[in-house]
Order: sequence, then C-alpha cells, then structure tokens
Amino acid sequence: MQAPGFVVAATGLRAEARIAGRSPCVKAIAGGGDEARLAALIERAIEDGARGLISFGIAGALQPGLQPGACIVGSAVLFDGNRFATDDAWSARLLDVLPEARREAVLGSARAVGGVDEKAELHRGTGAAIVDMESHVVARIAVARGLPFAVLRVVADSAEQSLPPAAVNGMKPDGTPDIAGVLKSLASQPGQLPDLMRTAFAARRAMAGLLRCHRLLGPGLGFVDLC
Repeated sequence: MQAPGFVVAATGLRAEARIAGRSPCVKAIAGGGDEARLAALIERAIEDGARGLISFGIAGALQPGLQPGACIVGSAVLFDGNRFATDDAWSARLLDVLPEARREAVLGSARAVGGVDEKAELHRGTGAAIVDMESHVVARIAVARGLPFAVLRVVADSAEQSLPPAAVNGMKPDGTPDIAGVLKSLASQPGQLPDLMRTAFAARRAMAGLLRCHRLLGPGLGFVDLC
C-alpha cells in the first residue's frame, strides 16, 4: 500500500498512465474505457490514502480550432446534465505552470466520440471544449468522497477530424493497444488507412504535449504539500 500523501491520476490508456506515474506522489491507473473498472480502481486507491484525483491524458476536441497538442485545464466536468466544478486552487496552479493552457469545460462520455457531426452537436449542446471517457468518473467519485479534483488533457483529434473505426475500437480493457482489433478493422475497411495514419500522427503529437506538461508540473502533478 502506498503511504498517505499521493494523488490518483486516472487515464484511459496505459501509455498515459506511464507518463503520469513518473511523478513522485502519483498513483496512475488506466481504465481502458471501462467505467466500472476505472471507478473500482479509484475507490481502492482512495482507501489507500489518496488526497486528490486528476483526470490526465489525451482527449478529443469539440470546440472548433483546437489543434492536436493544445493543453486544456478543466474548469468543470459536464455529464448527464450535471456540472462538477474542478478545484480552483489546483486548477490555478496548473495554469500557472502551463501558461499556454486554456481553462475550458470538459464533457465526459461513456463511449468514444469520433464523428465530426457528433462533435459539433455536442459542442453546441454543452459548450464543452473537449471530451474524454474518464473525467466524469473522476468527478463523480471526487464529489462523493469530498476530495479535490482537477482535469489536465491534451487534444489528440480536432473537432474537424473524424476518427476512423480502427482508432475508435483500438484499445483493450487494460488500456493497451488492441493491435489485432486494428488489423481486423483495416482488413474489413482498408480505405480508412490514410485517416488512421493521420490519427496516429496527431495522437503522437498529443502524447508529446502530455509528456511536456508532466515535466513542467513536478511532484504531485500540481497538487502541493504531498511529498
């Protein structure tokens, strides 16, 4: 069991968790797109003494003009008609360290959002700048447990970019790439290869941006007085 004095970084991908887990005083967990699994892992970490939660990783843009690599600090998480405000002090520290970041609302989704038309509709209906599959889980648990939470996400796919089926379904439940699933999708729809390559390039740019954010934030990913 980790000693008290750490934050939980909740991610979807194992690669995101590896970046977050490099920081002292951070316990990183990858949900793999499974809400129930992610929630159980977060609850277990809270029992071990977590003092805060952060949704950390890459995300899809809903707001037009946001390009891959753009850094977003969440002002609130929107999900199922609810609005969960992030911790002001923690968010302010993130913005201080990451001056190029923007503070915007984040939409939580139980599934991947890949279509351009759907992204536009969600932006019009909610005003959220980005969407991911973990922030709403973090927000609900943090509020229920009375813990501070923050959101730090880097844009992977723009609002003007559709995700090909191979990318939408390219993750295993443990957050690792589903290579067999991607190849099967490509075999059935080979025409998606150019879009898949563009998506992969944008994702690499987003992951590089996420790594840069991590290096700047230091121990605790911006949460002070942990170590």
